[in-house]
Amino acid sequence: MAEATLIPLDNVDTALVEALLDRAFEPERRQRTAYSLREGTDWLPGLSFAAIDGEDNLVGTIQCWPVALTDLAGRRHPLILVGPVAVLPEAQGTGYGKALMTATISALDPRAPLPQVMIGDPEYYGRFWGFSAAHTSGWTLPGPWEKHRLLVRCDNAAVLPGEGSLGPWVG
Repeated sequence: MAEATLIPLDNVDTALVEALLDRAFEPERRQRTAYSLREGTDWLPGLSFAAIDGEDNLVGTIQCWPVALTDLAGRRHPLILVGPVAVLPEAQGTGYGKALMTATISALDPRAPLPQVMIGDPEYYGRFWGFSAAHTSGWTLPGPWEKHRLLVRCDNAAVLPGEGSLGPWVG
């Protein structure tokens, strides 16, 4: 990986973060289902980071959000939505994204880690961090998604409802 420093995301100007997200994902990113999952919530500062290169430029970010899986009985199960994981196009493939993911996973409280959910590449996120679609096939989202890309990481999968609707964790 190129030289990088990871800092808390709340130390970075929001306009810079938005510009990076636009470059990494295109401005149409706001139409994606993941945005509906976190609508009305704020990202979690303790789990969200920025990557700064050796020239003090913002090259990557990761954000985590409070979400809930509402089971068929109406009970809400808290989860952490991981993403977006964004790296500038010219810096992709150099390890920034991996460093950001590792920082977020490392920041989870090991005494009571909430399950983490994301929409992403199952091979990549499964290989490095144990995310899998094995327990999400009965879940629904507020918009289109590819079932094999809805991933969860959980120390004890038995706590996850087999069916439910994923959405924002709003008060």
